[in-house]
Amino acid sequence: MLNKIDIKDIKKIALDAGKIVMKIYKQDFQIKYKDDCSPLTKADIESNKLVCSALKKLYPNLPILSEEYKEVLFDDRKYWEFYWCIDPIDGTKEFIKKNDEFTINISLIHKNKPVLGVVYAPALGNMYYAKTGEGAYKEVISDKFSVLSKSKLPLASQKNIKEKITVIASKSHLSKETQKFIDNLSLNTKNLTLVSKGSSLKLCMVAEGEADIYPRLSPTMEWDTAAADAIVRESGKMTYQFESNKPLLYNKKTLLNPWFVVK
Repeated sequence: MLNKIDIKDIKKIALDAGKIVMKIYKQDFQIKYKDDCSPLTKADIESNKLVCSALKKLYPNLPILSEEYKEVLFDDRKYWEFYWCIDPIDGTKEFIKKNDEFTINISLIHKNKPVLGVVYAPALGNMYYAKTGEGAYKEVISDKFSVLSKSKLPLASQKNIKEKITVIASKSHLSKETQKFIDNLSLNTKNLTLVSKGSSLKLCMVAEGEADIYPRLSPTMEWDTAAADAIVRESGKMTYQFESNKPLLYNKKTLLNPWFVVK
């Protein structure tokens, strides 16, 4: 199935969703709240509608799991071999704050592993993407939605982390456990730089080589990480479960991720 999917099609879907999202972003918009108290905007709904409709048209036999769809029971999805995992806007809080650090995430999961991912940050003009066996890439997109440049990831090589380490952390969800982890890291390096970033851009920064490590010792859902995790893995890095140090798994009985570290 993977070899039948052209990542150019998935990138175009993300780009088209980005165009709709940016129109709403530049206007005043209403904010609603879901049952779990997380925010929801018109942009989440419209992006979800476009992405899911386009994927169904191209790949009608592949199921879709999206943050903005009714949750599919595990008894049904445990038999899925391939499925799409979607977050139509990751970083809705950043979208509302208008700090540009939100993304459109589209991923393909094979059993419990992300094998294709597209992460598009339309306000920043950055698109990250990867497909297993084909490498991970970053494209810079113009404000007219054309490609200005393309680079293979990682862009920067690993440095001596005993001398210097760059840690990326959540802008809106920095837990005390994550802060303690970062404090412990600082004891083993001469120079620790802490950078805050919203949405799945944190994983992409590790894939890019802009950051060395991203600890997330607070709740996330599978759709928050899946697309960027595919990019991380194809760039030669990995997303590890904090407790077991094994790779993060997908299509679990609970869609809540365990704590993890990207490095």
